[in-house]
Amino acid sequence: MRETELLVPASSLEVLKVAVIYGADAVYIGGEVYGLRAKAKNFSKEDMIEGIRFAHEHGVKVYVTANILAHNGDLEGVKEYFKELKEIKPDALIIADPAIFMLAKEICPEIERHVSTQANNTNYGTYKFWYDLGAKRVVSARELSLEEIKEIRANIPDDLEIETFIHGAMCISYSGRCLLSNYFTGRDANQGACTHPCRWKYAVVEEQRPGEYLPVYENERGTYIFNSKDLCMIEHIPDLLSSGIDSFKIEGRMKTALYVATVARTYRKAIDDCKESEDKYLANLDWYKEQIAACTYRQFTTGFFYGKPSEESQIYDNNTYNIGYTYLGIAGAVNEDGYFEIEQRNKFSVGETIEIMKPNGDNIDVEVLGIKNEEGEDMESCPHPKQKLFIKLNVTPDEFDILRRKEA
Repeated sequence: MRETELLVPASSLEVLKVAVIYGADAVYIGGEVYGLRAKAKNFSKEDMIEGIRFAHEHGVKVYVTANILAHNGDLEGVKEYFKELKEIKPDALIIADPAIFMLAKEICPEIERHVSTQANNTNYGTYKFWYDLGAKRVVSARELSLEEIKEIRANIPDDLEIETFIHGAMCISYSGRCLLSNYFTGRDANQGACTHPCRWKYAVVEEQRPGEYLPVYENERGTYIFNSKDLCMIEHIPDLLSSGIDSFKIEGRMKTALYVATVARTYRKAIDDCKESEDKYLANLDWYKEQIAACTYRQFTTGFFYGKPSEESQIYDNNTYNIGYTYLGIAGAVNEDGYFEIEQRNKFSVGETIEIMKPNGDNIDVEVLGIKNEEGEDMESCPHPKQKLFIKLNVTPDEFDILRRKEA
């Protein structure tokens, strides 16, 4: 069995630290330019330096996305960006465009180059092509089955790594390349500005009957015809471990710290348990499923791993998420009065029962005993998102514990 990396997304420095603490072996992030999540908070140069320092102190790698499909006007800027990254020293660059790949090879050859899923890597010949150009790793297209991945592994050099998405949102278009956003709104998904039109509601109109909306799948309200379920392979870790995949990748560079912590913690335990003993993994399977279901998600599918998905992989009647918990914030250091600092994300009140989520898998019900603002004034609740507060609970949390509330 090959060494297995758990690769977790981070939208900000705060989320990177959470990913590291909650079990990631590596974290992938975007700078302020040339990545495919322009709407994410992303990392300034200073945050990137601090994030890499923090991750490396904990033995965790950091990969930077530069996976846009470049136009002529992008190339000079990419050169300057790679000169900056040469000094910052991330562990790898994730790249889709051949021109950008060759610029990285020229400017910062000491940084590993990983080929993005956006490059549509569907066969072992493509893997060998990128290997010959100097790629350390290739990210498989999401359209591949586990059998196809095994065949790729058997036909590529042993030191060429395979990275594969195992959890998170699925794009409706081939390996994420999509023109819908650009067509409808002028915002190009392949340049990092996707407006997610695959989640919008659609109906069919016959051209001789303008204004007369025809139902699809007998749904009189229209249909979210492009809306895929989310990928989830938590029930199939043994199959993943035997497939030859080197890096298990979580999707979600737009997600909250709570989402990242929950998914990282759950897959970390599932992978470690399964490596120790498949019986131990199976014994804990209900716990993994319960924890993953606590995330915000759209319903789950196994994608293409076991063959071509059916219509059951699509959601036709709604665009709502299942929400198990509300994210309240991350615990900071505790002061001598037993209060700890938090940047509050959703409202909670004195006297309320909430939950501490710990990196080791524990979830502890606690009571909110006190809330103070930055001026030290007592408050009954915290109504303003991102307000800096000081909280006291009946159980003292550790730094980086996450506070959440279970929803009915």
